Amino acid sequence: MSHTPADDGREPVADHAADALRSWAQAERTQADALAQVLEDIAANGLPDPETCVPWEELRDQHLAELAGGQTEHRAA
Repeated sequence: MSHTPADDGREPVADHAADALRSWAQAERTQADALAQVLEDIAANGLPDPETCVPWEELRDQHLAELAGGQTEHRAA
């Protein structure tokens, strides 16, 4: 995808930075699409039964543990 920026005084970014920004944008788009699917499912089918859901505290603790594990691995590398 080739794009020639307009001459509006913007500072160009390096190719590797532009690639990183595009990758980040795609990741954000993917997350937004996943959230939209969940919201559409709730709109179409209603809220799930609370007994079948994982409490947010458990999800939080799991995510924090994964982050801590990733930081430990990163430091060891």
